[in-house]
Amino acid sequence: MDKTNWGQLTQLQDGLRMMEERRDSAIPPNSPMAMTIDKLPDKVVLQIFSYLSHREICRLARTCRKWRMIAYDSRLWKSVSLRPEMSGLHVSSLEALLALISIRFGPSLRYIELPIELITHTVLYELGSKCPNLTHMLLDFSTAMQLHDFNELQGFPTKLRYMCICLSEVIFMEGFMRKIYSFINGLEILHLIGTYEKISEEEEEIYEVINIHKMKSATPNLRVVNLYGINFVDDSHVEAFSSNCIQLECLAVNYCAKVTGSSLRILFQRCRKMRCLLAQQTGLLSEHVQAVEWEKTQLQELDITGTDLTSECLTDLLTRVPALRWLSAGQQDGFNDSVLRAFADKGNARSLMALDLDRCESLSEDGLYKFLLRFGPQLRGLVLSGIPHVTDQLWTGTLPSLRQVKILVMGMTEGCCPKINQKVLVDQLVDCIAQNCSHLERLELRWDPETLRYSDKSQKAIDTLRVRCLRLRCLVLSDGKYYETVKANFERADRTTVVRTTTNCRVSNCYLSSFYQDLLFN
Repeated sequence: MDKTNWGQLTQLQDGLRMMEERRDSAIPPNSPMAMTIDKLPDKVVLQIFSYLSHREICRLARTCRKWRMIAYDSRLWKSVSLRPEMSGLHVSSLEALLALISIRFGPSLRYIELPIELITHTVLYELGSKCPNLTHMLLDFSTAMQLHDFNELQGFPTKLRYMCICLSEVIFMEGFMRKIYSFINGLEILHLIGTYEKISEEEEEIYEVINIHKMKSATPNLRVVNLYGINFVDDSHVEAFSSNCIQLECLAVNYCAKVTGSSLRILFQRCRKMRCLLAQQTGLLSEHVQAVEWEKTQLQELDITGTDLTSECLTDLLTRVPALRWLSAGQQDGFNDSVLRAFADKGNARSLMALDLDRCESLSEDGLYKFLLRFGPQLRGLVLSGIPHVTDQLWTGTLPSLRQVKILVMGMTEGCCPKINQKVLVDQLVDCIAQNCSHLERLELRWDPETLRYSDKSQKAIDTLRVRCLRLRCLVLSDGKYYETVKANFERADRTTVVRTTTNCRVSNCYLSSFYQDLLFN
């Protein structure tokens, strides 16, 4: 650098320094422009902390004495997970947990998740005596090889409205359950989570690790029962709940392969408030389903995905249910045009707001087109993925009818269906979605990168989608060049969490279920 440039640089630095000194001297100490985070009121800092995870709050507690005091405010500890593998806190010892219950949790605690090593009679007693407002509890026994001794259990939370028990494959729970039956008669929501995802292909002996027939007598006020992936659950267990839980509104037996539907008739006769039945990937038999008096039920939400029912059974079911608002009937070879036409003409589809027909390859493009033109304006969620002949042409023809839709899933998951030869013009499709679906919140395009065709002007279509669909919070694409293009576009607009890949995110209509919040677990 020569002398002339060096002198100019020195003059510029002096000028900037003088400007900063004048600016600082002109700002009064109490001016908002002179505020820092240290000068914020405690209640404002507390509100900021409430958006952080407990791991982050614990790290911030080491910053200074003031932040430590705020971080330990019991109002930040209303909902606590102590399962590190599920992004929860790690508690090193039972003594540390007992201290937390006494000092930090107390009356503010509403929800807690406990792993097997922390589920002892002392911990449960302390929670019952020092956390009087605890209403939601999750007990994770899934990794248990041996339970603690609960013979001395003298107390348990008595105000529980929600309880989730993750079952072990081999540990019998009856000794523990016998001790808590007298404390859980106020339960309204019960989750029993099985080991479906851990089962190996080799057939092993199946143990009934929890006695559902005894449990139903202790929980007469249940509204929602979720028996997810329990390999020993069959129709006798469904009948057991129906015999004592007349307030039942929602029953979920997803991935309980032994459920054939033989108890459904008596279930709906006893539980007159039943509005939601979720039986995905169960062993439902057509004759049992047809034996139910559907016209006398109050059923509004139904999931029969992957149940292999016949076309006659599907037609009989959909023409007799009074008014479905939420239907998931994917992976059904028997769901064809005649079933869809009967549902439209003879059934009551006027209340339908969410429809999932994933991988129903027997449906024709013409049949879907006519149905969507008729009922599309009322739909809030639509899943038509996994059908090879449903391409962008059908979507661009029906999207003008889907003005109120919030959830859309289209395209084919790689490997689930035969590869299509026709390319998908994604620029036109995205532009059509943006022009017609301004209420859109979740969108998934499952076509693989080789199927999508786009031009150099694709940024314009993406801009239109981003600007017009301001409620869009989740856009899922297959990983590839187009995904990178869309992701970069949204990130430039500071919407960094919207665009995701199909490997770590999937969109479904479950958000539109009336029982979505009640059915959440883990």
